[in-house]
Amino acid sequence: QVQLVESGGGLVQPGESLRLSCAASMSFFRFYIMAWYRQAPGKQRELVASISSDSSTNYADSVKGRFTISRDNAKNTVYLQMNSLKPEDTAVYYCNSRSSTLPWGQGTQVTVSS
Repeated sequence: QVQLVESGGGLVQPGESLRLSCAASMSFFRFYIMAWYRQAPGKQRELVASISSDSSTNYADSVKGRFTISRDNAKNTVYLQMNSLKPEDTAVYYCNSRSSTLPWGQGTQVTVSS
């Protein structure tokens, strides 16, 4: 049974950094294009970043240059390094496949506030 467990969120001040992790209990992880999504209160879930099996990456314009997605296939884990955080980055962050076909995890809350 596939399980995604996100961690690493927290409360930070604007300009600070966080590193999110997503541990995936699944087979053939290395073949999946994985992605991070976020959902702010009252808004739809949005794609933040994705990473392919060969580690090529794509980012939403709103996070380009500040966030870095990476993966460790040996650990079935995908990461999101978030730098220069802004209040508008406040959301619950989730990982999933790029096609969102996996069961959603519980997410991890990121709050950016002074």
